[in-house]
This record gives sequence, C-alpha cells and structure tokens, in this order.
Amino acid sequence: MTTTPTHDQPWRTATPGQMRDAMLDRVEERLARLLAEEHRNRRTSDPRSAVLVAGVAELVQAGAERAHPVICLTGYLAAGGDPDGDDAVAASAALELLDTCLMIRDDVRENATLRRGIPTLHISHAAEHERNGWRGESRRFGEGTAVLAGDLALAYGDRLAVRLPYEAWQLWDDLRTERAIGAHAEAAAATEYLDDAWPGQCLQGCGSGCGAGWYGLRHALLIGAALAGREDLRETYEEYARALHGAWRIRGFLRGGPGFDGDAQFLRDVFFDARARNTAEETIAGLLDRADAAVTGAPIDPRWRTELMAFARRVAGCER
Repeated sequence: MTTTPTHDQPWRTATPGQMRDAMLDRVEERLARLLAEEHRNRRTSDPRSAVLVAGVAELVQAGAERAHPVICLTGYLAAGGDPDGDDAVAASAALELLDTCLMIRDDVRENATLRRGIPTLHISHAAEHERNGWRGESRRFGEGTAVLAGDLALAYGDRLAVRLPYEAWQLWDDLRTERAIGAHAEAAAATEYLDDAWPGQCLQGCGSGCGAGWYGLRHALLIGAALAGREDLRETYEEYARALHGAWRIRGFLRGGPGFDGDAQFLRDVFFDARARNTAEETIAGLLDRADAAVTGAPIDPRWRTELMAFARRVAGCER
C-alpha cells in the first residue's frame, strides 16, 4: 500500500495538475527507456526484430493525449497515492502500450493510412516489402507485420503489469479481455449492420461488448485506487466513470470524428436540429452532475475532489 505524501515532501504545495504532470513525465521516461533498451538489444542480436520494436516506439513517441495514463494517475493521486511511487508509473505505461496494441490492430482492420500524423504500420511495412521486391504479397506482409508489432506492444505492457500488486494486476487482466472483446463486438456489429450511431447504450454504463466501453475509464481509475490501497473508492469511481463515459460519448457524437462518422453524420444531419442538440447538451449536463455527486461526499482531498469535477468537464468538452 502506498502512502499519502507527508509534510516534508515537496508535493505538499503542488497543485493536482502539477503532481499529475510530474508523474506523466516519469511515464514518458519509462516508455522511452523500455523501448530504447529493447531496440538496442534487438538491433545487436537480430536487426530484423529491431524493426518491430522501432515501429512500436515510433507510434508511442508520436502519441500526445496519453488518455488512459492520465485517467489512471488521476485516480491514483485523488485516492492519496504517493506521487513518488513507481507502481502507478508502471501501470500507466502499461495502459499506453495496451492502447498502442489495440490502435495498431484497429488500423489493420480499417485499412487506415495515417495514425498520429505518420503512416500506419501495415502500410509502411507493405511499402517496404514492395520496394525491396520481396517474395509474397506486400499487403499480407504489411498486415501480418503490423499485427505482430501490436502483439509486441501488448507483451511489453504485460511485462510492466505483471509486477503490480495482485488487485491492480487483476484489473489490468480484466481490462485486456474486455477491450479485445469490445473491439471485436464493435467490428462485428458494423459488419452485420447492427451498430447504432446514437450512443444511448453508454448512458448507464455499457458492458462487455462495447468497442468504446466505459470499462476503459472505469478500470484505469480503479487500478489507480488499488495502487493507492483505496478499495473503499471503488463504488465512487465506478459511478463517476459511468456518468463521465456517457457524457464523453454524447459529446463525441455531436462533434463527429473517429467512431462517429458515416451513419452518425447522417443521423446528425437529418434528425439533430437545434432542439435535439439542446436536449443532448442537457443530457451531458445531467451526466456531469451525476459525476459531481459521485465524488462530492467521497473521502478524498478536497483539492482532488475539485480536480475530478474539472477533469470530467474537460473530458466531456464542457470546461467551466
């Protein structure tokens, strides 16, 4: 169990944002060190294997949001976790590697050409195959190599997560399963014409089988709480995550973008007039009120209670 910072530590006067940013810097360092060491070792022993590591590293370095690390560290610090602790840094790095794995696999399924401003791995490897005149089909080589790079990213995530305390590792293991099943369910629903552009299923906390399931937010928060030794915050974090996820999904629908193009655009253009948008905004506001209520009476530092409320509005695109 980690401890709350004591009065002789410099964190006593730091703002919640400063504390989280300092830990995020350590997450960046952990990711960079892991991938640099792996690339150096592989380049020496087998240059071909170094190509996989380089692809993962390039994608990780191009990332900007670090969404799940931010959520995990927020849950950890709000629960009184030690800002100098190592487990939360390792868990956050593992979550980023899981995101990278699933992102690579999604790019292959969707045949995306760009990710984070750079060519997707299956496209770049297919181009390499074609340039060199190698045997076989370039497209299949590119897709197969990209899938292996995703497997490698997940293996690195597991390497970091396996050293976590058992309660946090259980949550990690469950999240891995849920996100894989959710990704398949989303792809299958789209293929079978069963997907629904309006994210109504997310309003009460979607369960297993949702591609953008609330478990992504819920589990990241609960991992943070587990690492801080705060099992008592489970109910609070679950209700907060359930409400915030619904607000975030409706905002995504209204704005468009990844996950809400195609049928969602048609639905917005045809049925969502000003009145419908106002109703959707009222729904978002109500969900944010639910998120606020979840943390209002929670046994956490008042500064972090305020930060959780502000964080919810940033995620839902409703900054005060």
